[in-house]
Amino acid sequence: MKESTLFRAMTHDGSARILVLDSTAIVNRMIACHHTMPTASAALGRLLTATSMIGSMMGEKEDSVTIGINGDGPAGRLLAVSDYAGNVRGYIENPMVDPPRRANGKLNVGCAVGQGFLYMAKEYKNAQPQTGTVEITSGEIAEDITRYFAESEQIPTVCALGVLIGTDGNCIAAGGVLIQLLPFADDATVSKIEENVDKLKSPSALFEKGMTPEQIAALAMEGIEYDPFDELTVEYRCTCSRERMKRGLKKLSEKELRGLFDEEEADGHPRVLTTTCRFCNNCYEFTEKDLNLLA
Repeated sequence: MKESTLFRAMTHDGSARILVLDSTAIVNRMIACHHTMPTASAALGRLLTATSMIGSMMGEKEDSVTIGINGDGPAGRLLAVSDYAGNVRGYIENPMVDPPRRANGKLNVGCAVGQGFLYMAKEYKNAQPQTGTVEITSGEIAEDITRYFAESEQIPTVCALGVLIGTDGNCIAAGGVLIQLLPFADDATVSKIEENVDKLKSPSALFEKGMTPEQIAALAMEGIEYDPFDELTVEYRCTCSRERMKRGLKKLSEKELRGLFDEEEADGHPRVLTTTCRFCNNCYEFTEKDLNLLA
């Protein structure tokens, strides 16, 4: 499987920046981790795509962005985290959600997500954390990201996301486009971007046709001079480890830890506490000795 690639550029006059991500490999890795049904795959896949692009705009290696969706739909909570290089991981509370499709045959992500709130938290190495929350507009993810930037950060933004799932449950194509206007954007450039927006409504369809992120960027910037910045390889990357899980458990009190072990069957063998990473479903086992609980 080819890698996911992220293309970044800026208009020649400095009016806008554009990011285009082919996230097909990211979404398929997520499906393999979470065993999601088609609508769950589309919902979390869209969120992962958006979060990766936004994460890649962070400045320092230690910076990160977390986007959460707390809706009242059957999907439950969705969460995605990206580092500054666009590597992303995510979680959906109900990976089995798969409501009836829309009348046009498309997956009903909005129904799965429901109404509620989207929040974004940015962690910086050299600055105070930044957080914001907006009401969910449609639950289709792209519109909600657009609304967040408009209301919480006052940045005019175009966001288009798409995930195409095949009959076998795998992702055929997935991707996204993010265009943000910068301060003092030229009116002529803005008008051209607005003219081109309709061409970007279905990024997954463009990728399915074999277009590259750079070709889709050219479509978005048709009639506008722009300067390519770079192209990154990004991936679904979990940061869990046995040591990290152990540190998390050690934050619990001794009483709480002993209570967890008391719930486990012994059968004459050392009791084992199993923890599972919510981002990749890797399991880690710990004995009481591992956690220094033996008298």
